[in-house]
Amino acid sequence: MRTIVPRQPGFTAPLGWGLLGLGAIVLSLLAAGLFQRELLNVAGFPQLWQFLQAAIHPDLSQALLQVTLSATVTTFAYAVCGTLFSLILGAIGGILLSQVWWESVFSRRQPQASSWWYGIRLLLAVPRAIHELIWGLFFINLWGLDPLTAILAIAIPFGAITAKVFAEILDETPRQPLQVLLNSGVSAPIAFCYGLLPLAGLNLVSYAFYRFECSIRSAAVLGIVGAGGLGYEILLSLQSLQYEQLWTFFYALFLLNGLVDFGSARVRRFLNCANRLDLHLPSSRRSTQPPMQRSSRNTRLQGSTIGLTILGLMLFSFWSIHPDYSKLWATRTRQLLGALARSSMPPDWSLLPQLLPLSMETVAMSILAIALAGLGGMLLAFLAASNVLLPGGVLNPGRQANRWVAAGLFLLTRAALLLARAIPAPIWALVALFVLFPGILPGAVALGIHNLGILGRLKAETIENLDTRPLEALKAQGAPGSLVFLYGVLPLSLPRFLAYDLYRWEVCMRETVIVGLVGAGGLGRLLTEQLSSFDYRGTIVTLGSFLLLTFLVDAISAQVRRSLR
Repeated sequence: MRTIVPRQPGFTAPLGWGLLGLGAIVLSLLAAGLFQRELLNVAGFPQLWQFLQAAIHPDLSQALLQVTLSATVTTFAYAVCGTLFSLILGAIGGILLSQVWWESVFSRRQPQASSWWYGIRLLLAVPRAIHELIWGLFFINLWGLDPLTAILAIAIPFGAITAKVFAEILDETPRQPLQVLLNSGVSAPIAFCYGLLPLAGLNLVSYAFYRFECSIRSAAVLGIVGAGGLGYEILLSLQSLQYEQLWTFFYALFLLNGLVDFGSARVRRFLNCANRLDLHLPSSRRSTQPPMQRSSRNTRLQGSTIGLTILGLMLFSFWSIHPDYSKLWATRTRQLLGALARSSMPPDWSLLPQLLPLSMETVAMSILAIALAGLGGMLLAFLAASNVLLPGGVLNPGRQANRWVAAGLFLLTRAALLLARAIPAPIWALVALFVLFPGILPGAVALGIHNLGILGRLKAETIENLDTRPLEALKAQGAPGSLVFLYGVLPLSLPRFLAYDLYRWEVCMRETVIVGLVGAGGLGRLLTEQLSSFDYRGTIVTLGSFLLLTFLVDAISAQVRRSLR
């Protein structure tokens, strides 16, 4: 008998998406004016050199260090308070947005469950798509520079984002214990609390710490619109060309992000939480790490210390900025909201012909940014992963001769990634405008550098958390380190790298607004002009166009991720 080997399809969905992605990058480069017009501003290189030289001798005067410390505390407090409220909103919204909740409540009325689920999903999609900087500008019109502005500007969009991720985690959690309780006659809320939430708890905690890391960066961005903190001081120093002071604030932001990253990693390691990318994967494909062995006494002591530290930081943060919550229900707030609503109607539909080319610029900017961030982050991730170059790693198995070179590259890459993600994207855009003419290219470069730092760190973490069994099998066959890297590390890492890139593309789409606010092109530039001239009728139409673009990118990203699974 002849064995018939089925032919593999020559054209697959991942290949089609890859070709489409390459074509989109080429079209985006053409939209940026590559090979069509002059891009470099040669006259700006001396100013860029002065900016880089100032990194060697920052301003360390006592007066500026006191300002730096106060601004750092303010930024940290904004992030803590904003994260707390976003987690409260995200927990409530995550339950209501999860399909498993409505299936449990309406076990025999599926059409009614679907209608509720779609309604809440649509309701939370709007605040999620609007960047926190836009929320900050909106709340400044209501309450001025009160700390409440920064807190709610972080809490509302991050709460909607957290709700979406929490819902995905709950839907991917095994449901057998929940079904047993429901079949035993236990009410849906109690069954949910005892049969599902404990199983999803560590994944929810892991994402909560990641959201706090993001809040630190967002708190710095909000300072650019006048909310205070390190972002505000950075913008003042940059506008006055005080580069020595600027680098002092940069280093403070660098240290703050580094301490938060380090503390978050330690707590997640102590709790044995899942890798952050694993939160977006089906439960059957999540990597499993053996639990750390500890004595029960040490576990209780360390857990109590962590809990008290977190509680103390929250109390200190609310005390240090003391926001005025009475403004939420004040009469003046209702009056201003009514005035804004009246001045926003009817929308200015005459802007529609102008919005189409600007929308294309915005999409092109996001594509170029994620292409730069994804490729650069992948290359640097291998240098930043502790199990690749360091002694005992894949490419340095036990050799001590070059341990100093490997350790130097490792620390230098980690520091470069931390600096890239610590500095807000609008600041990178202002720096890029030193040597690049205004347009979408400076915005793409700024978003690319900022997201490169984020993706590089997350991808390095992915490499460090890979399942080591396939790698050990290759080593047992006598394969050298280079082949273990090519046939083991790369195939296991690339699908997860692409998943991260697609998730960050959605974020890049939202962040095109903030680089547009400093003149980098796209819809953000038009939005800046409308807000500065109090053209709220036009602002409504521009924000609507931006929401449609965000939903389109979200749908495409979800479809590509499904085809890669």
